[in-house]
Amino acid sequence: MKRALVLFAHGARAQSWAAPFERLRDQSQARLPEVRVTLAFLELMEPRLPEAVEALVAEGAGDITVVPVFLGQGGHLLRDLPQLADGIRAAHPGLRLNIVGAIGEDPAVQAAMADYCTRAME
Repeated sequence: MKRALVLFAHGARAQSWAAPFERLRDQSQARLPEVRVTLAFLELMEPRLPEAVEALVAEGAGDITVVPVFLGQGGHLLRDLPQLADGIRAAHPGLRLNIVGAIGEDPAVQAAMADYCTRAME
């Protein structure tokens, strides 16, 4: 079964906003050459999550992990993402879809952010 990783971000009107997420996608892809890594957005940018998953399934992915690249679990992750996931699961009943927690809630990510913040004081 082919595996895929979707980095799920909010989206913005300014195309330049996506640059750090594109770098994160590229770095993740380099570390996981056997896994297809892609970006998807909640709103304002393309592809949206359902379309990104549809493309991955068309490429043969049957095991997809979604990483919300949000700092915390706000309304979008508490309400919108579960609704999107339900729709994806209904459209692809054989798909293994794993949604993990917000990237900003991971202790290692928080430690890296704290390091950045303290370096700013130097």
